[in-house]
Amino acid sequence: MNPPILTARDVHKRFNGGPQSVEVLAGASLQVEAAQSLAITGASGSGKSTLLHVLGGLDRADAGSISVCGRDWTAMSAAEQGAWRNRCVGFVYQFHHLLPEFTALDNVMMPLRIRREPAAAAQTQAAEMLGRVGLAARIHHKPGELSGGERQRVAVARALVTRPALVLADEPTGNLDADAAQVVFDLLLQSARDHGTALVLVTHDHDLAARCGTVLHLSKGRLRPPGDFA
Repeated sequence: MNPPILTARDVHKRFNGGPQSVEVLAGASLQVEAAQSLAITGASGSGKSTLLHVLGGLDRADAGSISVCGRDWTAMSAAEQGAWRNRCVGFVYQFHHLLPEFTALDNVMMPLRIRREPAAAAQTQAAEMLGRVGLAARIHHKPGELSGGERQRVAVARALVTRPALVLADEPTGNLDADAAQVVFDLLLQSARDHGTALVLVTHDHDLAARCGTVLHLSKGRLRPPGDFA
């Protein structure tokens, strides 16, 4: 039996600022297998984005353990974390964070070039991925020449081009109209099904969340099935 792609156990995170500290995560735990889709819901300000950043090694937990593809973030140096993240994790955010001066093709090539893959091979893989998300005719357009839905599809292609074991998506459809949101969400679910990618999605859209295999609700720093908070 293969080990989980992502395991978080009793994760705590506190922010210190102003007259008092705020505990955002108070023992959050989860486990995600290959090809599993997990949606995390919760009220605004409940710590969903913080949790995603901690799961992806972009921020450190104060306590607890987080293992991605068999390695614990806390046991790695910053350089090791960066290399492991590039190898195993893809990120998609509400705002696409594309580099405006580069074409769609160049943006999607970026993670591959960071891996030091040859330019020709990176270009081929990036073009193929853009074709998969329906943008074969737009690869030489810059972000400013694309619609909001097209820009987010480029962001999804960039996250998936390295074929990561885990994709972390933070409100990836929150800035899109309903039709564009469905397209982007379908692409993420299809990657989970076709390539065994583990998907963790933060969303306020309960209809989209319900399409994931598992739904957890974040409240008071802990994750539980939605009914437990009723």
